[in-house]
Amino acid sequence: MGSRVINHPPAGQVVRARMTGSQRRSQLIEIGRGLFAARGLDATTIDEIAAAAGVSKPVIYEHFGSKEGLYTQVVELEFRILLEAINASLAAEAKPRVLVEQAALALLGYIEERSDGFRILMRDAPPSRPEGAFSTLLSHVADRVEGLLADEFSRRGFSAADGAMYAQMLVGMVAMTGQWWLDHREPDKRVVAAHLVNLAWNGLTGLQKDPELRSEG
Repeated sequence: MGSRVINHPPAGQVVRARMTGSQRRSQLIEIGRGLFAARGLDATTIDEIAAAAGVSKPVIYEHFGSKEGLYTQVVELEFRILLEAINASLAAEAKPRVLVEQAALALLGYIEERSDGFRILMRDAPPSRPEGAFSTLLSHVADRVEGLLADEFSRRGFSAADGAMYAQMLVGMVAMTGQWWLDHREPDKRVVAAHLVNLAWNGLTGLQKDPELRSEG
């Protein structure tokens, strides 16, 4: 009876476990996210993505159809993560000021944890969102904020119709500050959020010298 021959890998060679289709797809999305954030859609090539992932180009085509298909999947993932975070921050029962604080913290927290994703959302528009992913997201958030401001405006005797305009102002202010904070990272996000709401609620004539968040205490 012949003995069974077992082939061992050469000394020092690392044996990589074969990825499932889902694992490979997630890997390519993660690698694509980093490259797209650093270089942009047009400057990133399929060859670079394949080399970074250790696969051949046909593997990328098999999963996404094209470089643009991969980019779209990256954008949709980041869009969903950020929108879910902001929606969750606005879902609690709290006063409008506290909800705006929480929304600002949600955006800044996303920027802190997923900087590459934020850079992508602000950059090239994928075919699925020709108007721009970040613009689409801000429109969603502005609609939510408008509803939150309606009761506050009514209580103060202001026109409810003005809520849409003020919602755009609030969301735009937070979004622009987030873009600035992306590269500065100072001061701490909680300090930034406190100053944002300080300006939004008190105005330039009523600014507090050392504002604090109402949602933390």
